[in-house]
Amino acid sequence: MKIAVVGPGALGCLVAASIRNRTKEDVWLIDKYKDRARKISETGVKVEPVQGQGFTAKVNITAAPEEAGVCDLVIICVKSYSTDEACRHVKDIVSADTSVLTLQNGIGNVQILNDHFGQERVVAGVTNHGSTLAGTGSVRHAGKGDTIIGKADGRLTLALKDISNLLSKAGFETRISKDIDSVIWSKLVISAGINALTAITRLNNGMLVEFDGARELMRSAVGEAVKIVKRKRIKLAYDDPIQKVESVCRSTAGNVSSMLQDVLNKDRTEIDNINGAIVRHGKALGIATPANDVLTSLIRAIESSYDKVVK
Repeated sequence: MKIAVVGPGALGCLVAASIRNRTKEDVWLIDKYKDRARKISETGVKVEPVQGQGFTAKVNITAAPEEAGVCDLVIICVKSYSTDEACRHVKDIVSADTSVLTLQNGIGNVQILNDHFGQERVVAGVTNHGSTLAGTGSVRHAGKGDTIIGKADGRLTLALKDISNLLSKAGFETRISKDIDSVIWSKLVISAGINALTAITRLNNGMLVEFDGARELMRSAVGEAVKIVKRKRIKLAYDDPIQKVESVCRSTAGNVSSMLQDVLNKDRTEIDNINGAIVRHGKALGIATPANDVLTSLIRAIESSYDKVVK
């Protein structure tokens, strides 16, 4: 199987290196910057695992996707705001028989992939593995979790089983869901409660539940998201959303959320696909989302003022 992993960020590097290290598959890492691709090609992808020995994987990497040729599986790991650009970048390596899997944060990515490649090729997915980029081509595997994939129409296909087996062999314990929309929204509700708050407060996940102000705002943001989920008649993967998000905070206590990583690195965040998505759906449904509105506005203000911060 020939596999292309698009985006050499924290998750992309972890996925590509893990597949290369644990399987015999032909793995390509697709970048958009030639200089970065050249550097990673020279050094390989370095992974510092949750526990045990670290490793370095020599993967094929290119900023010219046509060098890889048509692939059997393309895994999209770019930030949500770059999904459309990434799809255009890799269109020549996607054939009628190629599966395109998203393991991205937030919502909206599946529709963009459908628009570019057709629903029959697209596989939706979420992963709860935590990863932190320590440098170019260097990643810390910050925490393990489950990975869930599925088709939007609920069909169980041979391609799904092949992808699930591949990811599981690579160390990402994977299961298939017939209701992947529920899985994506279940993760979104948790992300809406954690990511923006960590980025604003500069706290690790676990500290959010240690301070009353942060905990109350987290509960408000989650409560608003749940109202939208109920209106859409989407069944969440857990019974008590507030208890679930607080449990996730504690179980990933030392984790630096992806949005906090972005803010610390003065990068653009995925706020529009997380809390911003809650705000948009709320407006469309006539549901007030003041907590998510405030969190979205504050993150946008932070993004716009990286060079104005008082030191």
